Amino acid sequence: MAQITEETYHRAEYFLSNSIQKEVYHLEVIPNWLEGKTKFWHQAYTENGKRFFLTDIEAKTTKEAFDHALLAKLLSEKTGEEISDKDLPINRIQIKQDGSISFNWKNQDWTLSGDQLDSKRSNAPRNRDSSISPDGKWRAFTRNFNLFVENLETGEETQLSHDGKKDYEYASFWGWSDMIYGENGERPFHFSINWSPDSKKIQAQIVDLRLAEKMLLLDNSQDDKFRPQLQGYYRASPGDTTVVTYIPVLFDLESKDMHKFTELSLPHFIGMYFNWDSSSEHLYGTYLHRGIKAFDLIEIDANTKEIRKVYSESSPTHVNNNNIFRRLDNGQFILGTEKSGWNQLYLMDWKSGKLINNITDGEFVVKNVLYLDEDNGILYFEAAGKEKDVNPYYSFVYKVNLDGTGLTLLTPENSFHEVSYSPGSKYFVDNYSTVDTPTVSVVRELETGKIVYEVSKADISNLLNRGYQSPKQFTATAKDGKTTIYGIYYLPTTFSPKKKYPIVDYTYTGPHIDITPKTFKAGLIGLQQPMAELGFVVVTVDGLGTHGRGKAFNDVSYNNLGDGTTDHVLAIKELAAKNKFMDIDKVGVFGHSAGGYDAGRAMLLHPDFYKVGVASAGDHDHRMEKAWWPEMYMGYPVGDFYHDQSNITNAANLKGHLLLAHGGIDENVNPSATFKFAEALINAGKDFDLFIWPSRNHSFGRTNGDYFTKKRWDYFIEHLMGEKPLRHYQIQTGN
Repeated sequence: MAQITEETYHRAEYFLSNSIQKEVYHLEVIPNWLEGKTKFWHQAYTENGKRFFLTDIEAKTTKEAFDHALLAKLLSEKTGEEISDKDLPINRIQIKQDGSISFNWKNQDWTLSGDQLDSKRSNAPRNRDSSISPDGKWRAFTRNFNLFVENLETGEETQLSHDGKKDYEYASFWGWSDMIYGENGERPFHFSINWSPDSKKIQAQIVDLRLAEKMLLLDNSQDDKFRPQLQGYYRASPGDTTVVTYIPVLFDLESKDMHKFTELSLPHFIGMYFNWDSSSEHLYGTYLHRGIKAFDLIEIDANTKEIRKVYSESSPTHVNNNNIFRRLDNGQFILGTEKSGWNQLYLMDWKSGKLINNITDGEFVVKNVLYLDEDNGILYFEAAGKEKDVNPYYSFVYKVNLDGTGLTLLTPENSFHEVSYSPGSKYFVDNYSTVDTPTVSVVRELETGKIVYEVSKADISNLLNRGYQSPKQFTATAKDGKTTIYGIYYLPTTFSPKKKYPIVDYTYTGPHIDITPKTFKAGLIGLQQPMAELGFVVVTVDGLGTHGRGKAFNDVSYNNLGDGTTDHVLAIKELAAKNKFMDIDKVGVFGHSAGGYDAGRAMLLHPDFYKVGVASAGDHDHRMEKAWWPEMYMGYPVGDFYHDQSNITNAANLKGHLLLAHGGIDENVNPSATFKFAEALINAGKDFDLFIWPSRNHSFGRTNGDYFTKKRWDYFIEHLMGEKPLRHYQIQTGN
């Protein structure tokens, strides 16, 4: 391999997301629909820089939404700042009927009309400390942890709850990243209620923190402090009983009656949301049991407080935690579940909970409902795996009658279809591509799928001029000896088939996601191509146990999250046997978060195959992870398999070079697991490297590049490639 120089880093930097997104013109069209749903604006990079475009579907035109040079000139004059028309400091606009545009920038609301630019101070953000009833007559709020309402005509206040107190708090919730600072700090204030449509009732919840235990962090990074700052937050681990609990509660404003549904209490990491029916007589929602092995679709009678189970489903592993669900006006509902082994759609009767008919049926995965045309009984949806001889992950759009007849494919191109639709429109936008075919962005007629207008095609001339080769798709056989699995690999722009290249596996085997890119954009903008530019072949694989190919495929990882990379080993060996430029004796692995666990686990489970690993922000023992994810996919209650698949308990297996990395104030995956893993490696007498970024949370080493990006690059350059990285080189991120 050639010696590592500054040019090596420059080639990699070119593919960091802040840079590369500007190099591909018209990469995609993400529409922002205007009134009438026949026009939309979108943003794209062009040879003239960032531009905003306005598309009129029926006129079949796409043009710049305004004079970018004029706006840059006027903004510069108004602010005294130097502003380029190639990179306007705005990302969202509003377009009015008269053609004027408005946007927010620096706490000012700006309006460009003709050649006039005016501004005024932005309105204060909406008050989230209270809620006005639908009829405008009541204001609900909390005081001293209890719920009150104020009559807005008389000013009279009524206290609806009386037993609220600190840690037993009405009309609140616990935010994902809420932080408590110091030993006696207060948690952030939140207010949340659910008015009935007739404004006579309020559904809310009690947040019960009395038994809950905090996770803790120490922030050592603040310049103005010479002691670490204690940070605490409530994030239960698998099997914990000391958790934040939500208790649903219902209030009647006329009778002042309050009813607690203690039988529906759930840990906050599951939670539930209720909908009111149009009559204000009933609430309904999905109740997920802890462990996510069962769910009930329930209805609550707001007058009698009776709870009725409309439909229930269970699984020995896990059920979907976000089932497709739509209620119809005719007493029926649409439900999407995996009860057949594939996520399919069913038409059900609301009163009895019984099946009326299958809407869809087969060995494919319904991913999403785009639109329900209830008047005509037609459902539009996205699905994958139905088309023969096509990558089973590719997403297509279909329509079907609610009685299950008339299933029709609307997007026939052999590509992944990323679609945008606004309910009520006759059209939808379809960006179709594969990792090796650039995006085509078209407008289609909803009813027929017919392309009525091509908005743009991605222009990749700049990439081709640099010798870019798109990722190569491949298939391999999984560890069961029969299932075909799919992956891609990346080559450097300096690739020569006469050389041998070390292999780097980018991993994230989580069962809730399929990480291998399927679209041109996903294949281009990621961690893989920059790594390849250093002189590696980078591989990404979706093995057994990952998402998107049915329940049996997914369930392979249940109780078994630690075996995700075995399929990677087999796929890489099979791939290398066909491509002699791949050096099977030099294989590394890296991943972040659940991928950080994977990378550490790969080094311990396959110590003779993986020679170098970089594990960042890893949840190295699922018993220390946030509860919902391992309880759903690893299993609940907690069993010996947690212990057996822990990187901490397997630390003595390490043979190769391993870099552990974590953010010092990561509240998503607490750094304690990385520290425990490090301690176990020390106790086992294993050499390893440890990097802690004191001021960072879970977000570091991402696609835009930062200090750790180079640290990760250098680790593979030194230990897998055997070259000497440049010291103290500062990565250029293209900001």
